[in-house]
Amino acid sequence: MAEWPINDAPSTVFPLYSRANVGEIFPDPISPLNASAGFQHNLEPGWRDAFVACRVWDHDLYDSAVDNNILPAFGSYLYINMSLMRLFGVRVPGMSPEAVDLQYFGDMPGIPSYESERRDFDEDGEREIAAGAWLLEEVIGATALTEYDNDRREVVEIRANRPDMSTLTDKELRERITSFDYILRPLFKRHIEASLKCGVGLGAIAQIAAAVGRPELALSLVSGIGDIDSTGPSARMWILSRAARDPAVAALFDEGLDGLYARFGAAESPIVKQFATDLDAFLGDWDFRGPAEWEIRAETWGVKPELALATIDRMRHVGDDEAPDAKNDLRVQERESATTAIRELVSADADLSTQFEATLNAAALWLRGRERGRTTAAMVIHEIRLPALELGRRGVAAGALDTPKQIFMLFADELDSYLADPQRFTSLLREREASYLDLFDREPPFVVAGTSAPVDTWKRRSDRDHILLAVGETLSGVSGCSGVARGRARVLTAADDPSALEPGDILVAPITDPSWTPLFVAAAAVVVDVGAPFSHAAIVSRELGIPCVVSATNATGRIPDGSYIEVDGTNATVTIVSTE
Repeated sequence: MAEWPINDAPSTVFPLYSRANVGEIFPDPISPLNASAGFQHNLEPGWRDAFVACRVWDHDLYDSAVDNNILPAFGSYLYINMSLMRLFGVRVPGMSPEAVDLQYFGDMPGIPSYESERRDFDEDGEREIAAGAWLLEEVIGATALTEYDNDRREVVEIRANRPDMSTLTDKELRERITSFDYILRPLFKRHIEASLKCGVGLGAIAQIAAAVGRPELALSLVSGIGDIDSTGPSARMWILSRAARDPAVAALFDEGLDGLYARFGAAESPIVKQFATDLDAFLGDWDFRGPAEWEIRAETWGVKPELALATIDRMRHVGDDEAPDAKNDLRVQERESATTAIRELVSADADLSTQFEATLNAAALWLRGRERGRTTAAMVIHEIRLPALELGRRGVAAGALDTPKQIFMLFADELDSYLADPQRFTSLLREREASYLDLFDREPPFVVAGTSAPVDTWKRRSDRDHILLAVGETLSGVSGCSGVARGRARVLTAADDPSALEPGDILVAPITDPSWTPLFVAAAAVVVDVGAPFSHAAIVSRELGIPCVVSATNATGRIPDGSYIEVDGTNATVTIVSTE
């Protein structure tokens, strides 16, 4: 059994860790079962494999004294090893530690400099040659996502053959919970490979744009590229939101979200029945999506359909001129215009022209690959969630658990003992859950250098002082998507509470994961506390065609909710226009 809350040993060789990037996909503390049988259990080795596959080092480079070199948990919050990310930047031609910092840290304060942790083995000529070959052959030279498409087909088949959990024995449920390592580790390996390749491609595009004197075009070059998995639910929800305008369907929405899904199922109206059929088809395809979806304890759209219906409810009030496809068309035009401009500027240099075309194609390809890998892995995580929930329901029926979710407080190596005597774990799991829920109110340090402070010294989110900006004051960040928009600021801290976001409002969030994406459709712009041009909020904003500022430090604490603000995505600023 692991220590609880989970505190992995930090590496003494690679001592710098950050919540950057991992905070988008894992904003909350990880549950014991997910750490030991799901996400961390498989992503850590998969990430190790990915670095080795990129030829920047072999497995023997990792610190053998610690279990989780790349993705440890401190106070049950997951962190990325930025020392290793920086070393990746050193060894890949055209990259640098500074480029890695920009892509992952954005412009966050308090980041230790690379010089403060430079290591003697940074300059490794052989490794740089090997990484250069990887860059040419597998990043720039790639033309398709064959492995990622094959993965998707395999996982779709797994989902299609999913058994009815209620018919499985307790032992079969327990075995299913731990049966997906064989596919999750390679899925995560390919997802991380795509992420690394994507970072290299975006960095190269930015360098070329800067070299020809048009750095502002870098983000436009990778906007509106299409076929981004994260935007898929938005397009489907938009179609459902148009159907939800029918008076018969709208009447059920107007009665409130509580019990709405059941009311659709019981309706007799042919129009409502068709809507219910289309909704079920949508939920069948996207049942794994939801807030913090890589946490198996989290509720997803399939587990709690009202989460999806709440977003559709807001979308039905949005005008047709806000359609995602229309916004994307504008971004396509901007991308094509930016591409033409750069092509003209590099046309006199044959080598630079060739380099530009290759990196432009690679950046778009690996942006798609990154989102494809992430989405496919999330599908498998859902296959762990479902048998665990069924086991939890049975625990409640037997009087061993207070709620089905308490099952996630078990570590994988406790499952067999739990099945043998569930009541023996009642008090332990109750206590663990109480401490787990308390962690949600703790604010983990953004950076850990060497050692992490004890959890009981972390600030409580509920005690945070909010020093609000006044009219005329500006908050600066990093550009995620160009353009300027004005609107009412709506500060939301969770994707499952879209009720306050009206069409044309500006979404201000701490960080976003894929479950936030449908909210972007109604938003005039997006502002997030942390993030970088490489982050989820930036990628989705560029696809949906709305201005975005990331790495706007403590935006959720400084921008008054309900104030009228201007978001300048090009210059990465947020200005308070009015508080009335």
